[in-house]
Amino acid sequence: MPVKGAGILLGRRVLAAGAAVGVLSTAIPYAFEMEALRRLPRSVFGVLMSLEPAVAAAIGFLALSQGLDAVEVLAIGLVVIASAGALRSAAAPPPTDG
Repeated sequence: MPVKGAGILLGRRVLAAGAAVGVLSTAIPYAFEMEALRRLPRSVFGVLMSLEPAVAAAIGFLALSQGLDAVEVLAIGLVVIASAGALRSAAAPPPTDG
């Protein structure tokens, strides 16, 4: 049985809006990430990429009123701590023998 109103999803305006959302939400952030990869040290870029889920969860919590379980908050905290530790160890100069 066909769904009422399903044909409107194939309209030009709806398809154009879907394409625009696809480009704006995928292609543009990807281009920015590739530019950042060219300019930042790889260790810093890796840490920033590992923090993306934590930032997304925080934005969801603050802007969209999405709840977080205690386990999720703990997991985000552990990722942030691990990222900070990785960044700190990457920035430390190698020990010299002498």
